[in-house]
Amino acid sequence: MDKNYRESYRKLGLNIAYYRKDRGYTQMQLAELLDIDRSHMSAIELATVGVSLDVIFRLCEVLELNPRELFDFRA
Repeated sequence: MDKNYRESYRKLGLNIAYYRKDRGYTQMQLAELLDIDRSHMSAIELATVGVSLDVIFRLCEVLELNPRELFDFRA
């Protein structure tokens, strides 16, 4: 992950966690639906790893969002 984008990854992780909780999923449940490990789901939300577009697109399908919503960073 490029350090120049760390803050953007942090905000993305916060948005993912927000929508996950809003939809009533635990990290484990969402990870299973995305076919990723729970620890990877946690790392995405904590912005300690980058996230692939494949995972982003699956997230949008599962959470019934469009990608723009995930990247709509609040202040």
